[in-house]
Amino acid sequence: MQRTLLFLFLFACHLVNGQDIKVSGTIQNATNNSPIANASIVIKDKVTGTVSDAEGRFSLPVMKIKPPFILVISSVNFSPLEVTVDDAAMPLSITLHPRPWMLNEVVTTATRLPENLLRSPVTIEKMNLRAVRENPSLTFYDGLQSLKGMEAVTSSLTYKQVNTRGFNSTGNSRFLQLLDGVDNQTPGLNFAVGNQFGSSDIDMESAELIPGAASALYGPMAFNGVLSLRTKDPFQYQGLTVQAKTGINHIGEEEVGTHGLYDLSLRYAKAFNNRFAFKVNAAYLSGLDWYANDYTDISAQTPPANRGPSNPGRDALNIYGDEVSRTLPGIGLVSRTGYEEKDLMNYDVYSLKLNGALHYRITNNLEAIYQYNFGKGTASYTGSSRFDLNNFVLQTHRLELRGSNFFLRSYAVSENSHDSYNTRSLAQFINRTWVKDLNGNAVTPDQADAAWFNRYAAAYEGSVSGVAGQSHAAARTFADQGRFLPGTAAYEQAKDASIHNYGLSGAGVFSNSKFYHTEGQYDFSRSVKYFELMAGGSFRYYDMFTNGSLFDDKDKAVTIKEYGAFVQAGKKLLEDRLKLTASLRYDKNENFDGSFTPRFSAVYTAAKAHSFRASYQTGFRNPTPVDQYIHLNVGPITILGGAPNNSKSMNVYENSFTASSVGAFGQAFGAAMGGGATFPDAINNNKDLLKQSDVAYIKPEKQKAFEVGYKGLFENTLLVDINFYYATYRDFILNTVVIQPEHSVTGGDGSINFDAAADIINGDVHAYQLYTNAADKVSSKGLSAGVTYMMPKGYTLGGNLTWSSFDLRDANPNNVPAFNTPKYSTNMSFGNTNAYRNFGFNLAWHWQDAFDWYGTFNGMRPGRISSYSLVDLQFNKKLPSLKSMIKVGGSNILNNKVSQAYGSPSIGAIYYVSITFDELLK
Repeated sequence: MQRTLLFLFLFACHLVNGQDIKVSGTIQNATNNSPIANASIVIKDKVTGTVSDAEGRFSLPVMKIKPPFILVISSVNFSPLEVTVDDAAMPLSITLHPRPWMLNEVVTTATRLPENLLRSPVTIEKMNLRAVRENPSLTFYDGLQSLKGMEAVTSSLTYKQVNTRGFNSTGNSRFLQLLDGVDNQTPGLNFAVGNQFGSSDIDMESAELIPGAASALYGPMAFNGVLSLRTKDPFQYQGLTVQAKTGINHIGEEEVGTHGLYDLSLRYAKAFNNRFAFKVNAAYLSGLDWYANDYTDISAQTPPANRGPSNPGRDALNIYGDEVSRTLPGIGLVSRTGYEEKDLMNYDVYSLKLNGALHYRITNNLEAIYQYNFGKGTASYTGSSRFDLNNFVLQTHRLELRGSNFFLRSYAVSENSHDSYNTRSLAQFINRTWVKDLNGNAVTPDQADAAWFNRYAAAYEGSVSGVAGQSHAAARTFADQGRFLPGTAAYEQAKDASIHNYGLSGAGVFSNSKFYHTEGQYDFSRSVKYFELMAGGSFRYYDMFTNGSLFDDKDKAVTIKEYGAFVQAGKKLLEDRLKLTASLRYDKNENFDGSFTPRFSAVYTAAKAHSFRASYQTGFRNPTPVDQYIHLNVGPITILGGAPNNSKSMNVYENSFTASSVGAFGQAFGAAMGGGATFPDAINNNKDLLKQSDVAYIKPEKQKAFEVGYKGLFENTLLVDINFYYATYRDFILNTVVIQPEHSVTGGDGSINFDAAADIINGDVHAYQLYTNAADKVSSKGLSAGVTYMMPKGYTLGGNLTWSSFDLRDANPNNVPAFNTPKYSTNMSFGNTNAYRNFGFNLAWHWQDAFDWYGTFNGMRPGRISSYSLVDLQFNKKLPSLKSMIKVGGSNILNNKVSQAYGSPSIGAIYYVSITFDELLK
């Protein structure tokens, strides 16, 4: 240990005290000679670089590079400049000329290589560093909704889900979110939980969005699009940054009352001689979550006219346990008394993010990076139920070797669900712990529901002394005697016991799953003279563990391997006005046939700042680990994932009947027996009504999309961006129910086996819910248009409009995921970073029209999402002498109560004030 510490000490001294030659100088605005802060200075074709400080000064060790060499200097709102350095000892005085930021903006996500935003071959949106800082929403992630084509759904104060181009959901496994190149999904949920485990505002450098299919470059998760988040490089952004933010929400809510929320974040980065750098981040947000308190009666068994608070069979949207119901003879439909969500969910939410990164430049063109992210928090998630992701932990480790034209990256992602649970199941389990029979004796949980309904029926029928008959209210009061009331010790004890009981006997959600990923990319363009060429590949390994609560993994491992490789070639023609790019990717999951996903694009630059683009894109989505390997026996039915080896030796896919044909056969058999037929004749005469199921093992979903667009800059002040797309989809993943008899479904001659039909009548069968694909094809199309106008004196006015349309064609609606996207949505913004003496402001407005939301939370029945608008606003004051900025603002400042998904909470206003100190101790 002592030798190791001595080695590390000597190594650090070498880093700090190295005597590399330094290039230094200042960078100024050519118009008024003012210093330019945060300008990027990079040695051309190398990874070595730095940024200028608040006085425009910079110092860059060149690590044994002999002159002459070229520096590339760039900054937002200025034309980039290349400067040849002949004598590294001579200080440089560099001036940059102002230029609209739109001409300068560089993106990398569209082709995985740096390119000008105006010449991107596909639609791409970007939130740059200035937009992150000036964002009026509570966090930068909330502000992503203002990007053109972006859809957002809020399930919790700490959880917002994003999507593009339809098929939206509260947990989106069709959309890829990357954080510094790392897939930010949780291994068990198989989607990113918003920014719950992402980056703080003060470490965020930019966000880039590709709407639509991007599998040709990013693989199976990029079915609906890619959101690439990039944090700050510790070589370029050094010093101490501290941000303190406090606010209030639940304004005007009598049930809750105004409540405070708090957000504190810290970042420190330091570089030594431009060789070694590190950064550390810590961020903590806490507050009281939004309440889901929509008590609309959604009982599917009750006619709409009879629904409401007085309905004995009421099933309220955000009350759980009342979905357990029974039709009592002579009484009608009755449901159990449920518990409100606020008494089941942990609304004291928080998000803790810890991050550390080490960067070491081995040479001028080779950098090694290790990064560790730790996230822990509580959030509410709307799925088939409302889930409490309670103290959920996500950790990532990233190792990367990076050069100016390649990278090799490996990372591991692991989760621990800790105290997470299903609130609907929780209510049902609590309801089964206190019931007594008519003699006053406590019953076991498996008998509790039946005993409760017996008590209700007896009371209603007047059989209970002292209880008025023919009264639903009196019958319910009697049946509920002994009911655990929220807040009591008995209730809390039953609640805690169920939360920490996993599988079918409790409400707890258990997962210690993880996945490992390695990928690389190499740009051959410097070696190939006549065209651009890039190639890459990836490998992923899922290692799932739910201890038998979801998968059949108590005594065996559930693992999945998948790999992919791509190649991309580009060629410029017509004096560089036309660029053609072709990409082809091949992906293989061990359980499915391989998939080829091509992409072709053309960009024609008619003038310096006017480009037309067209592309053909493809996408695919592998079934999630749950889709493949769920193995959950819930009593009368077993939910079974569609991977072939998940049902090995069970013969379910091959030897079963369709559920509908079993129903038809049962009715016909009963009628025949009622008509006097013998048992054998009733079977023989009707067994041909049975149909052998023809269910295929699960496979990936597929998409093909065509897109055309235009992006142009007029008079250096007006940016216009328009795109239209048309997409077709097939092989959507769905569930189907089959019935498996004990005997073979067919005999030797291929006819329905008598013994198998007899199994149905004798009850010697088991039902399975299988994962498979639909043959149906559907299509969607959409148009997005955006404008940004740079007004005099630094004012900026922007707006965009998105139109989306879904065509079910001849498909069965039950075989297609819900589109869940408004037909129209629009955004407007107006702001100035320095309107008067370092005072700035930003105003953002979002509107979308009404639509029907379909989701498993409501049994795929429609729930109306009303049209709504949101207004976000911030005012800020910059204090250069104190290296700080004060911001006062609010999200949804008009306090509209907005529900973005049926069953999710209504979101109100958040008003906040923050102060940020930047570049301290630099």
